[in-house]
Amino acid sequence: MIKQVGPTAIQAKHLARCHCGAVELELTLPDGIVEPRRCDCSICRRKGAIVASVPLSGIRIVRGQDVLRLYQFNTRTAKHYFCSVCGIHTHHQRRSNPQQYGYNVGCLDGVNPFDLGEVPTHDGVDHPADRKAAM
Repeated sequence: MIKQVGPTAIQAKHLARCHCGAVELELTLPDGIVEPRRCDCSICRRKGAIVASVPLSGIRIVRGQDVLRLYQFNTRTAKHYFCSVCGIHTHHQRRSNPQQYGYNVGCLDGVNPFDLGEVPTHDGVDHPADRKAAM
């Protein structure tokens, strides 16, 4: 649980925005940022974002539903959302746990994700869902 990043205290209800501000989310983070990580799947290694997760009920779109765009690929299980104005990935419904959203830590107001230091990288190339399907 990370309750402070650099000078910014993580609030129980914390706002997150894309770069241009057209998309604004309210995240419910009672325990702060939990298990931030990177992923090396084909889309994550290209966007390079550090993400953490919340339950589906943990994100509320405050503004910008009309400019959010959905991108899906491969199994079409994960739902990746980005701002159609500035292109920033704000959140995604996870493939490994569709009951959660992963959110872009860099979108949290006042948070510089580089202040987190090293974060683990999850193996998205050999995705856990693929291993389960092969069994």
